[in-house]
Amino acid sequence: MDSFFTKIASQSARIMGQPLAFIIATLFVVIWAASGPWMQYSDTWQLIINTATTVLTFLAVFLIQNSQNRDGAAMQAKLDEILRALDKARVEFVGIEHLTDQQIAEIRAALEKDIAGKAGKEGTTGKTVETLLDRY
Repeated sequence: MDSFFTKIASQSARIMGQPLAFIIATLFVVIWAASGPWMQYSDTWQLIINTATTVLTFLAVFLIQNSQNRDGAAMQAKLDEILRALDKARVEFVGIEHLTDQQIAEIRAALEKDIAGKAGKEGTTGKTVETLLDRY
């Protein structure tokens, strides 16, 4: 099921991001607006655009969120690999995206404080993230 949804979400996101998709959506809105006088600007006429845009927006939210989740996870995996591959990188940073917002803010503040006044990476590499946090 996950693979099937990923294929559909990826394909849909790719299609919806094309200029042609925007042109088609704009064309539908123009046709709808032009049909107003013919439908006497009735409640049904308004309901058509309201329903269509609500349903499409509702579905698009799930597709966009799925794409962002996959992109974010792929980016984290790439960054984790870079951390793992670099000799002086602190491998304890691998997986910190799973921490709470408060914990990440504390790490960022400690990093910014640690790097202040030091030249280059040599002055900022430490043993562990915990050591970094303990200093402040």
